[in-house]
Amino acid sequence: MEFLTHVPVDPTVVLPFLAAVALMELTPGPNMGWLAIVSLSQGRTAGLAAVAGITLGLTLWMVAAAFGLTEVVLLWPALYQTIRWAGVGFLLWLAWDAWRSTGDGADAAPVETRRRALFRRGLIGNLLNPKAALLYVVLLPGFIRPAHGSTLTQALALGSLHVVVSVIVHSVIVLTAARAGGALLTRTQGPAMRAVMALGLVAIAIWTAWETRA
Repeated sequence: MEFLTHVPVDPTVVLPFLAAVALMELTPGPNMGWLAIVSLSQGRTAGLAAVAGITLGLTLWMVAAAFGLTEVVLLWPALYQTIRWAGVGFLLWLAWDAWRSTGDGADAAPVETRRRALFRRGLIGNLLNPKAALLYVVLLPGFIRPAHGSTLTQALALGSLHVVVSVIVHSVIVLTAARAGGALLTRTQGPAMRAVMALGLVAIAIWTAWETRA
């Protein structure tokens, strides 16, 4: 089958790679928890805006890893710890912001403004997650076949497949949580909802600190 010679990656690694990244994305993690909280409390479009930010952050890490830039994180443990604790601190700030918010300002803000804010938070949160960098450093080399062609092209192709899988999984989480959120919002409002969001974000911050420990 001559067309397979033009595929940027070895066709025999595609299914195993997809299975590996799907398993990783389906494993509960900070992104999954945050997206669920956003979608439960603010609905589908808010959750999808957060997905867009997370996806951009993941894509930037993927491109950096393909060019070998993320190996710096492994060479300098202090940099890894700086990124790690900055990410934890960012989540704790989000928790504090959710707790002190009255809700009126958020509701009064234009929809586009709220979406942009969630997009930025998703982007920053993922850029401050060193596990995203290490994922590519550790995972990609096992599926790259130097004899098949350019290792950079293979890294970018496989990384792009992972990004697509992450978008699918994250979107399903958003749609599921948003559907459940309709009933939740009718029962939980005001201070109770802010407390739920803040405690959820604190739990995700603790989760992140534990998951990214080196």
